[in-house]
Amino acid sequence: MHHCCEGKIGPSVLDCDMAALADEVKRVLDAGADYIHLDVMDGHFVPKISFGPYVIECLRRHVPDIAFDCHMMTSEPEKWVEETAKAQGVTGGLLTYTFHLEATEPRGKTQEVIDAIKANDMKVGLSISPATPVEQLLKYADQLDLALIMTVIPGKGGQSFMEDMMEKVKAVRKAYPDLDIEVDGGVKPATVDKAAAAGANLIVSGSGVYKAKDMAESISTMRRSVEKLGNGKAENELSPLQHDH
Repeated sequence: MHHCCEGKIGPSVLDCDMAALADEVKRVLDAGADYIHLDVMDGHFVPKISFGPYVIECLRRHVPDIAFDCHMMTSEPEKWVEETAKAQGVTGGLLTYTFHLEATEPRGKTQEVIDAIKANDMKVGLSISPATPVEQLLKYADQLDLALIMTVIPGKGGQSFMEDMMEKVKAVRKAYPDLDIEVDGGVKPATVDKAAAAGANLIVSGSGVYKAKDMAESISTMRRSVEKLGNGKAENELSPLQHDH
């Protein structure tokens, strides 16, 4: 089933040299990235600790006009909404706050977090881990700007792309043809076709970009996959294949 949502590639900074974060972000933007995926890990919701809202606020000063998707792998995402909102871009709509349903639904706080994100002028993203049924996300989908379907278990390294999660992507795409659907985990040029064909249009890729021999080629290959398999474009309509300079 084809859709009209634009294919965009968001490299995950977890796979970059974090000590040179601003430079590493500019490097992928120069290679053609559309937005930056920022994984905030609190050591509770997931075992690892990465960075927090202040780092995102500092990064924003270096890239004022690029979309940030803040993926909050945190146990209490309601705590970080206002701090993260300080990283607004030069125009509206450049900051998405994507939180995990598993962190809020058992506590009855999902709606509260959605409302707080909107009150702080950010886009609303909602993510589900592999064990969570897609129906739990769908009941909030009409309030979302982004639905994130995890294709690995959050916070555990060295996992492969979980192809069986594509049924969730298909379900969301069928119900919401115009919604941005993101996939995250093990997505790279070798696996992106499955995600694109299922209906995902926002592609998060860490090692698939930062560890690629040719970052521009990797990014443009994944974008072309969404255009061809998701948007139904003909070969001569696809974005050009790019290469690192």
